[in-house]
Amino acid sequence: MKMAASTFQPDYDRKAELSAFDETKTGVKGLVDSGETEVPRIFRLPSPENLNSQQTQLTLPTIDLEGINEDLIRRKKVIKEVNDASERWGFFQIVNHGIPVNVLDEMIKGIKDFHEQDTDVKKHWYKREVNGKSRVVYNSNFDLYTGSVTNWRDTVYITMVPNPPQPHELPPPCRDVLLDYSKLMMELGVCLFELMSEAPGLKLDHLFDMGCADGLAVQGHYYPSCPQPELTIGSPCHTDNDFITILLQDDIGGLKVLYHNQWTDVPHTPGALIVNVGDFLQLITNDRFVSSQHKVVANKVGPRVSVATFFTTAAMETSKVYAPIGKLPSEDNPAKYRDTTLKEYVNHYRAKGLDGTSSLLHFKI
Repeated sequence: MKMAASTFQPDYDRKAELSAFDETKTGVKGLVDSGETEVPRIFRLPSPENLNSQQTQLTLPTIDLEGINEDLIRRKKVIKEVNDASERWGFFQIVNHGIPVNVLDEMIKGIKDFHEQDTDVKKHWYKREVNGKSRVVYNSNFDLYTGSVTNWRDTVYITMVPNPPQPHELPPPCRDVLLDYSKLMMELGVCLFELMSEAPGLKLDHLFDMGCADGLAVQGHYYPSCPQPELTIGSPCHTDNDFITILLQDDIGGLKVLYHNQWTDVPHTPGALIVNVGDFLQLITNDRFVSSQHKVVANKVGPRVSVATFFTTAAMETSKVYAPIGKLPSEDNPAKYRDTTLKEYVNHYRAKGLDGTSSLLHFKI
Protein backbone atom coordinates (compact mmCIF):
# COMPACT_ATOMS: atom_id res chain seq x y z
CA MET A 1 0.00 0.00 0.00
CA LYS A 2 1.33 3.41 -1.02
CA MET A 3 0.22 6.43 0.98
CA ALA A 4 0.94 10.12 0.51
CA ALA A 5 3.97 11.35 2.42
CA SER A 6 3.30 15.07 2.75
CA THR A 7 2.43 16.33 6.21
CA PHE A 8 -0.49 18.31 7.68
CA GLN A 9 -2.28 19.28 4.47
CA PRO A 10 -5.80 20.77 4.74
CA ASP A 11 -7.32 17.75 2.98
CA TYR A 12 -5.55 15.25 5.23
CA ASP A 13 -8.15 12.74 6.41
CA ARG A 14 -6.15 11.03 9.17
CA LYS A 15 -8.91 8.63 10.18
CA ALA A 16 -9.32 7.39 6.61
CA GLU A 17 -5.60 6.79 6.26
CA LEU A 18 -5.49 4.99 9.62
CA SER A 19 -8.34 2.75 8.47
CA ALA A 20 -6.61 2.08 5.14
CA PHE A 21 -3.44 1.10 6.98
CA ASP A 22 -5.33 -1.07 9.49
CA GLU A 23 -7.30 -2.89 6.80
CA THR A 24 -4.12 -4.14 5.12
CA LYS A 25 -3.44 -6.27 8.23
CA THR A 26 0.23 -6.23 7.25
CA GLY A 27 1.49 -3.60 9.71
CA VAL A 28 4.52 -1.38 9.28
CA LYS A 29 6.46 -4.31 7.85
CA GLY A 30 3.93 -4.44 5.03
CA LEU A 31 4.72 -0.81 4.18
CA VAL A 32 8.44 -1.51 4.07
CA ASP A 33 7.93 -4.68 2.01
CA SER A 34 5.81 -2.70 -0.49
CA GLY A 35 8.79 -0.46 -1.21
CA GLU A 36 7.69 2.63 0.73
CA THR A 37 10.61 5.08 0.70
CA GLU A 38 9.03 7.93 2.69
CA VAL A 39 7.35 7.87 6.08
CA PRO A 40 3.56 8.22 5.54
CA ARG A 41 1.73 11.09 7.23
CA ILE A 42 0.08 9.02 9.95
CA PHE A 43 3.51 8.11 11.33
CA ARG A 44 5.00 11.60 11.32
CA LEU A 45 5.88 13.38 14.55
CA PRO A 46 4.79 17.05 15.02
CA SER A 47 8.50 17.89 15.04
CA PRO A 48 11.48 15.76 13.95
CA GLU A 49 13.15 13.48 16.48
CA ASN A 50 16.69 14.73 17.11
CA LEU A 51 18.57 11.46 16.73
CA ASN A 52 21.96 13.10 17.08
CA SER A 53 21.30 15.03 20.29
CA GLN A 54 23.99 14.68 22.91
CA GLN A 55 23.25 11.80 25.25
CA THR A 56 24.07 11.71 28.93
CA GLN A 57 27.04 9.62 30.01
CA LEU A 58 24.91 7.91 32.65
CA THR A 59 24.66 4.14 32.65
CA LEU A 60 21.64 2.09 33.68
CA PRO A 61 22.31 0.29 37.00
CA THR A 62 23.38 -3.33 36.49
CA ILE A 63 22.53 -5.80 39.23
CA ASP A 64 24.19 -9.21 39.49
CA LEU A 65 21.77 -11.80 40.91
CA GLU A 66 24.37 -14.54 41.36
CA GLY A 67 24.36 -16.14 44.81
CA ILE A 68 21.39 -14.27 46.25
CA ASN A 69 19.76 -17.46 47.52
CA GLU A 70 22.94 -18.87 49.12
CA ASP A 71 24.66 -15.84 50.62
CA LEU A 72 22.62 -13.66 53.00
CA ILE A 73 25.12 -10.79 52.96
CA ARG A 74 25.10 -10.79 49.18
CA ARG A 75 21.29 -10.89 49.14
CA LYS A 76 21.08 -7.82 51.39
CA LYS A 77 23.47 -6.00 49.08
CA VAL A 78 21.32 -6.86 46.03
CA ILE A 79 18.13 -5.83 47.83
CA LYS A 80 19.67 -2.41 48.49
CA GLU A 81 20.70 -2.13 44.84
CA VAL A 82 17.18 -3.07 43.69
CA ASN A 83 15.68 -0.55 46.10
CA ASP A 84 18.00 2.28 44.97
CA ALA A 85 17.45 1.55 41.27
CA SER A 86 13.66 1.26 41.67
CA GLU A 87 13.49 4.52 43.62
CA ARG A 88 15.83 6.58 41.43
CA TRP A 89 15.64 5.12 37.92
CA GLY A 90 12.61 2.84 37.84
CA PHE A 91 14.86 0.77 35.54
CA PHE A 92 17.78 -1.60 36.02
CA GLN A 93 19.60 -4.34 34.16
CA ILE A 94 20.10 -7.83 35.57
CA VAL A 95 22.83 -10.38 34.84
CA ASN A 96 23.31 -13.94 36.11
CA HIS A 97 19.53 -14.25 36.21
CA GLY A 98 19.51 -17.98 35.46
CA ILE A 99 17.99 -17.92 31.97
CA PRO A 100 20.31 -19.58 29.45
CA VAL A 101 21.61 -17.40 26.62
CA ASN A 102 20.42 -19.92 24.03
CA VAL A 103 16.83 -19.51 25.29
CA LEU A 104 17.13 -15.72 25.01
CA ASP A 105 18.49 -16.04 21.47
CA GLU A 106 15.75 -18.49 20.48
CA MET A 107 13.08 -16.15 21.86
CA ILE A 108 14.36 -13.23 19.77
CA LYS A 109 14.53 -15.49 16.71
CA GLY A 110 11.00 -16.83 17.34
CA ILE A 111 9.50 -13.32 17.45
CA LYS A 112 11.50 -12.25 14.39
CA ASP A 113 10.33 -15.34 12.50
CA PHE A 114 6.72 -14.67 13.50
CA HIS A 115 6.79 -11.18 12.03
CA GLU A 116 8.66 -12.31 8.91
CA GLN A 117 6.41 -15.26 8.06
CA ASP A 118 4.15 -15.25 5.02
CA THR A 119 1.69 -12.34 5.17
CA ASP A 120 -1.39 -14.47 4.51
CA VAL A 121 -0.46 -16.75 7.43
CA LYS A 122 0.27 -13.83 9.77
CA LYS A 123 -3.06 -12.13 8.99
CA HIS A 124 -4.79 -15.00 10.79
CA TRP A 125 -3.65 -13.48 14.11
CA TYR A 126 -4.51 -9.86 13.29
CA LYS A 127 -7.04 -8.37 15.74
CA ARG A 128 -7.71 -5.11 17.53
CA GLU A 129 -9.00 -6.54 20.83
CA VAL A 130 -6.76 -7.75 23.62
CA ASN A 131 -8.84 -9.62 26.20
CA GLY A 132 -9.15 -12.93 28.00
CA LYS A 133 -10.68 -14.58 24.94
CA SER A 134 -8.13 -13.27 22.44
CA ARG A 135 -4.96 -14.70 23.90
CA VAL A 136 -2.85 -14.26 20.76
CA VAL A 137 -3.19 -10.85 19.12
CA TYR A 138 -1.05 -9.44 16.33
CA ASN A 139 -1.47 -5.84 15.20
CA SER A 140 0.29 -2.55 14.70
CA ASN A 141 -0.32 0.10 17.37
CA PHE A 142 -2.79 -0.91 20.10
CA ASP A 143 -3.82 2.77 20.22
CA LEU A 144 -3.98 3.22 16.45
CA TYR A 145 -7.21 5.24 16.57
CA THR A 146 -6.55 7.13 19.81
CA GLY A 147 -2.81 7.88 19.73
CA SER A 148 -1.61 11.25 18.45
CA VAL A 149 1.04 9.61 16.26
CA THR A 150 1.35 6.13 14.80
CA ASN A 151 4.37 4.12 15.93
CA TRP A 152 6.83 2.50 13.54
CA ARG A 153 6.27 -0.87 15.20
CA ASP A 154 4.30 -4.12 14.92
CA THR A 155 3.49 -6.34 17.92
CA VAL A 156 2.29 -9.82 18.75
CA TYR A 157 0.72 -9.97 22.24
CA ILE A 158 0.31 -13.37 23.91
CA THR A 159 -1.35 -13.96 27.30
CA MET A 160 0.45 -16.88 28.95
CA VAL A 161 -0.71 -16.80 32.59
CA PRO A 162 -3.10 -17.68 34.17
CA ASN A 163 -4.89 -19.31 31.21
CA PRO A 164 -2.27 -20.06 28.55
CA PRO A 165 -3.25 -20.98 25.02
CA GLN A 166 -2.97 -24.62 24.11
CA PRO A 167 0.26 -25.33 22.20
CA HIS A 168 -1.62 -25.68 18.91
CA GLU A 169 -3.12 -22.22 19.45
CA LEU A 170 0.32 -20.58 19.55
CA PRO A 171 2.04 -19.33 16.38
CA PRO A 172 4.42 -22.07 15.12
CA PRO A 173 7.49 -19.80 14.69
CA CYS A 174 7.69 -19.11 18.43
CA ARG A 175 5.56 -21.90 19.90
CA ASP A 176 8.15 -24.12 21.57
CA VAL A 177 10.44 -21.42 22.91
CA LEU A 178 7.50 -19.34 24.17
CA LEU A 179 6.36 -22.12 26.49
CA ASP A 180 9.87 -22.52 27.96
CA TYR A 181 10.56 -18.78 28.09
CA SER A 182 7.30 -17.95 29.88
CA LYS A 183 7.98 -20.55 32.56
CA LEU A 184 11.47 -19.14 33.15
CA MET A 185 10.11 -15.58 33.16
CA MET A 186 7.58 -16.47 35.83
CA GLU A 187 10.31 -17.94 38.05
CA LEU A 188 12.44 -14.83 37.55
CA GLY A 189 9.48 -12.53 38.15
CA VAL A 190 8.71 -14.21 41.48
CA CYS A 191 12.38 -13.76 42.47
CA LEU A 192 12.23 -10.05 41.58
CA PHE A 193 8.99 -9.53 43.48
CA GLU A 194 10.64 -11.04 46.55
CA LEU A 195 13.55 -8.61 46.29
CA MET A 196 11.16 -5.70 45.67
CA SER A 197 9.09 -6.71 48.70
CA GLU A 198 12.10 -6.82 50.98
CA ALA A 199 13.49 -3.53 49.62
CA PRO A 200 10.95 -1.29 51.43
CA GLY A 201 10.90 -3.58 54.48
CA LEU A 202 7.92 -5.77 53.61
CA LYS A 203 7.81 -9.53 54.04
CA LEU A 204 9.45 -11.50 51.25
CA ASP A 205 6.16 -12.77 49.81
CA HIS A 206 4.13 -9.56 50.18
CA LEU A 207 3.93 -8.59 46.51
CA PHE A 208 3.44 -12.20 45.45
CA ASP A 209 0.55 -12.59 47.91
CA MET A 210 -0.99 -9.40 46.50
CA GLY A 211 -1.25 -11.14 43.14
CA CYS A 212 1.54 -9.32 41.31
CA ALA A 213 2.60 -12.58 39.63
CA ASP A 214 -0.91 -13.85 38.89
CA GLY A 215 -0.78 -12.80 35.25
CA LEU A 216 1.91 -12.79 32.56
CA ALA A 217 1.77 -11.59 28.98
CA VAL A 218 4.52 -11.60 26.36
CA GLN A 219 4.77 -8.82 23.78
CA GLY A 220 6.98 -9.46 20.79
CA HIS A 221 7.85 -6.13 19.13
CA TYR A 222 9.20 -5.73 15.60
CA TYR A 223 10.56 -2.35 14.49
CA PRO A 224 11.27 -2.47 10.73
CA SER A 225 14.09 -0.44 9.22
CA CYS A 226 12.86 3.10 8.62
CA PRO A 227 13.77 5.24 5.57
CA GLN A 228 13.39 8.52 7.53
CA PRO A 229 13.87 7.67 11.23
CA GLU A 230 13.98 11.30 12.36
CA LEU A 231 10.36 11.81 11.19
CA THR A 232 8.74 9.09 13.29
CA ILE A 233 9.12 7.07 16.50
CA GLY A 234 9.34 3.35 17.23
CA SER A 235 7.52 3.76 20.54
CA PRO A 236 6.72 7.21 21.96
CA CYS A 237 7.44 8.44 25.45
CA HIS A 238 5.37 6.31 27.84
CA THR A 239 5.28 4.29 31.05
CA ASP A 240 4.12 0.67 31.35
CA ASN A 241 0.71 -0.13 32.85
CA ASP A 242 1.72 -3.27 34.76
CA PHE A 243 3.53 -4.26 37.97
CA ILE A 244 6.91 -4.89 36.35
CA THR A 245 8.24 -5.50 32.84
CA ILE A 246 11.20 -7.71 31.97
CA LEU A 247 12.62 -6.77 28.58
CA LEU A 248 14.83 -8.77 26.24
CA GLN A 249 16.25 -6.75 23.35
CA ASP A 250 18.48 -7.52 20.39
CA ASP A 251 21.63 -5.61 19.46
CA ILE A 252 20.06 -2.94 17.20
CA GLY A 253 19.53 -0.41 20.01
CA GLY A 254 17.09 2.47 20.25
CA LEU A 255 15.68 2.18 23.79
CA LYS A 256 16.00 5.36 25.86
CA VAL A 257 15.03 6.06 29.48
CA LEU A 258 14.21 9.49 30.89
CA TYR A 259 16.38 10.10 33.96
CA HIS A 260 16.69 13.52 35.59
CA ASN A 261 14.95 15.05 32.54
CA GLN A 262 17.58 13.67 30.17
CA TRP A 263 17.28 10.79 27.73
CA THR A 264 19.74 8.01 28.45
CA ASP A 265 20.55 5.23 25.97
CA VAL A 266 20.05 1.63 27.08
CA PRO A 267 22.37 -0.31 24.76
CA HIS A 268 22.22 -4.06 24.31
CA THR A 269 24.29 -6.08 26.78
CA PRO A 270 24.71 -9.74 25.76
CA GLY A 271 22.87 -12.05 28.16
CA ALA A 272 21.35 -9.23 30.21
CA LEU A 273 17.67 -8.45 30.80
CA ILE A 274 16.15 -5.06 31.57
CA VAL A 275 13.64 -4.66 34.39
CA ASN A 276 11.38 -1.66 34.84
CA VAL A 277 8.80 -0.63 37.40
CA GLY A 278 5.27 -0.36 36.01
CA ASP A 279 2.60 2.18 36.92
CA PHE A 280 0.76 -0.22 39.18
CA LEU A 281 3.84 -0.96 41.27
CA GLN A 282 4.36 2.79 41.66
CA LEU A 283 0.74 3.07 42.79
CA ILE A 284 0.85 0.31 45.40
CA THR A 285 4.23 1.48 46.73
CA ASN A 286 2.80 5.02 47.02
CA ASP A 287 5.46 6.52 44.73
CA ARG A 288 8.38 4.88 46.53
CA PHE A 289 9.23 3.04 43.31
CA VAL A 290 8.93 5.04 40.09
CA SER A 291 7.51 4.04 36.73
CA SER A 292 9.82 5.95 34.41
CA GLN A 293 9.15 7.35 30.97
CA HIS A 294 10.90 5.54 28.14
CA LYS A 295 10.77 5.39 24.34
CA VAL A 296 12.26 3.60 21.34
CA VAL A 297 13.54 5.66 18.42
CA ALA A 298 13.17 4.49 14.82
CA ASN A 299 16.30 3.37 13.03
CA LYS A 300 17.52 2.99 9.46
CA VAL A 301 19.16 -0.23 10.57
CA GLY A 302 16.74 -2.99 11.33
CA PRO A 303 14.66 -4.74 12.16
CA ARG A 304 14.93 -4.21 15.90
CA VAL A 305 13.31 -7.06 17.83
CA SER A 306 12.43 -7.00 21.52
CA VAL A 307 10.39 -9.19 23.85
CA ALA A 308 8.61 -7.50 26.76
CA THR A 309 7.20 -9.72 29.51
CA PHE A 310 4.43 -7.90 31.37
CA PHE A 311 3.37 -8.99 34.85
CA THR A 312 -0.26 -7.91 34.74
CA THR A 313 -3.71 -9.30 35.50
CA ALA A 314 -5.50 -6.94 33.12
CA ALA A 315 -6.80 -9.81 30.98
CA MET A 316 -8.26 -11.66 33.97
CA GLU A 317 -11.88 -11.46 35.03
CA THR A 318 -11.16 -10.14 38.50
CA SER A 319 -12.53 -7.29 40.58
CA LYS A 320 -9.57 -7.25 42.97
CA VAL A 321 -9.03 -3.75 44.35
CA TYR A 322 -5.58 -2.26 44.81
CA ALA A 323 -4.42 0.72 46.85
CA PRO A 324 -1.12 1.90 48.34
CA ILE A 325 0.24 -0.81 50.67
CA GLY A 326 -0.80 -0.05 54.24
CA LYS A 327 2.71 0.14 55.69
CA LEU A 328 4.05 2.58 53.09
CA PRO A 329 1.72 5.59 53.52
CA SER A 330 2.21 7.37 56.86
CA GLU A 331 1.32 10.62 58.61
CA ASP A 332 4.22 12.26 56.80
CA ASN A 333 3.48 10.46 53.53
CA PRO A 334 -0.29 9.94 53.11
CA ALA A 335 -1.79 7.70 50.43
CA LYS A 336 -1.48 9.39 47.05
CA TYR A 337 -3.85 7.20 45.03
CA ARG A 338 -7.45 6.09 45.26
CA ASP A 339 -8.52 2.46 45.23
CA THR A 340 -8.77 0.93 41.77
CA THR A 341 -8.69 -2.35 39.89
CA LEU A 342 -5.98 -3.15 37.40
CA LYS A 343 -8.65 -3.61 34.74
CA GLU A 344 -9.97 -0.07 35.33
CA TYR A 345 -6.44 1.27 35.17
CA VAL A 346 -5.57 -0.53 31.94
CA ASN A 347 -8.87 0.46 30.30
CA HIS A 348 -8.07 4.10 31.03
CA TYR A 349 -4.49 3.64 29.79
CA ARG A 350 -5.60 2.05 26.53
CA ALA A 351 -8.35 4.61 25.89
CA LYS A 352 -5.94 7.50 26.51
CA GLY A 353 -3.23 6.06 24.29
CA LEU A 354 0.49 6.80 24.45
CA ASP A 355 0.29 10.59 24.66
CA GLY A 356 3.37 11.20 26.80
CA THR A 357 1.44 11.68 30.07
CA SER A 358 1.17 9.23 32.95
CA SER A 359 -2.16 7.47 33.54
CA LEU A 360 -1.35 7.64 37.25
CA LEU A 361 -2.49 11.27 37.25
CA HIS A 362 -6.08 10.10 36.70
CA PHE A 363 -5.98 8.06 39.92
CA LYS A 364 -4.35 10.62 42.21
CA ILE A 365 -6.21 11.59 45.36
